[in-house]
Amino acid sequence: MAAVNIYGTLCISKVLLVAPKSVRTYSDLGEFCLGPVGRWLVLITHMLTCILVPIAFLVLGGIICTIMFPDSYEAETWIILMGLSLLPVCLIPTLKEGAFAAAAGALGTIIADFVALYLLVDNMSPIPSGVSTPSPDVNFDQIASVFGSLALAYGAGIVIPSLQREHSQPERMPRVIFFTLGMISVLFMAVAISGVSVVGCQIPGNLLFSIAGAPTKLGFTANRGGVILANLFMQLHVTIAFGIIINPAFYILERLLLGLHRHLDTIQEIEGGDFQANDTPNAEDKTIETSLNKHDSDEHDLDSKTYRQPGVYPKVAALRTVVISGTVAVACLWKDRLLDLVDFTGASCIAMCCMVLPMVFYLKHFGNKVGKLEKVWAVFAIAMSLFLGGYETYQKGKPLFNPPAAAEGPVAWDAVKFNFCPPESSYARIVYTNVSYHANFNSPSSL
Repeated sequence: MAAVNIYGTLCISKVLLVAPKSVRTYSDLGEFCLGPVGRWLVLITHMLTCILVPIAFLVLGGIICTIMFPDSYEAETWIILMGLSLLPVCLIPTLKEGAFAAAAGALGTIIADFVALYLLVDNMSPIPSGVSTPSPDVNFDQIASVFGSLALAYGAGIVIPSLQREHSQPERMPRVIFFTLGMISVLFMAVAISGVSVVGCQIPGNLLFSIAGAPTKLGFTANRGGVILANLFMQLHVTIAFGIIINPAFYILERLLLGLHRHLDTIQEIEGGDFQANDTPNAEDKTIETSLNKHDSDEHDLDSKTYRQPGVYPKVAALRTVVISGTVAVACLWKDRLLDLVDFTGASCIAMCCMVLPMVFYLKHFGNKVGKLEKVWAVFAIAMSLFLGGYETYQKGKPLFNPPAAAEGPVAWDAVKFNFCPPESSYARIVYTNVSYHANFNSPSSL
């Protein structure tokens, strides 16, 4: 997954570097490579991704607030309040102007994961003698579910066109992407190995959930200050990440509904050859060349200049507020389906627009310039992404759009809690350190 996602993200950046100046959005890139079909494929999957991922962030933020402030408001209230708190972040006009906020968000998730991982390892160590961590139930469904989660975690491709458009040195982007996603992969591996080493298959789908509760599902009560600290930093990350991920959707809607961000009509006419068809004097050629060079040097600031035009920002702020209100409403409806929403979004939209389409664009544009081994790798990655993404989209879409009836009555004390363990085993129900329970457990299938 790391290799496929890094490669797919690099493909976006490399094709953007050789695309005409008129290619400013991901959907522009789709049309440049595959014509109108490419534009619509990108537009649909990109917009859905930029809306569904922030909805998942809202649901997660609501859960985090209920963990930090138990016995207060319900998740829906926290989601609405979070939507209000998101307005200052989402009303920052461009990603470049929010660069320091983005750095704070990245630092927030690192600190949150470090604190949560420390609390988990500290409370579950040392492992009692004669007891070993339970092994996971490795099957196709588990592998496919991991595909969806990791696709969302790695989904940087959705903001690459925006970042590269605003970067003063876009030729550096491939190196930045490779280094950044490489470091993220190392951190993912460190968190996964550390967590599984102390709880095995009883690791939850979200690290923060492993330290929530008094006691937690794993039977310990974590230091309350540490729990609040971890969730507070993750809330910081979620708030800022919401504004970053939804920014491309804002840009597209502002272009479609408000008629903004149409900067390069004159440049397109010049690139189309109208001037080359005439006997233009050398002096005029130099004037045009000077104008184009100046345009290239200022190109990464064009969006900022657009937002500073009289009367533009109030319309932009109103549009963005309406979009945020819509995401809040949907998040309230899906508040109980966070993991299904994450897997569904990752397996469907993100897999398509961050993994499959970038590699298709790369192969289509560079064609014979791509080596045979690289071409085989790309085709294999595309095929596997389509297969796993389609399967996981179907599996997670069922409970999301047709949720099962809620269980009536109290939940059994030994109900299934750990979904990564074999469902018929005792380890799916009670923490593995409860030796007496596991020694006397009778499987439901044997009764």
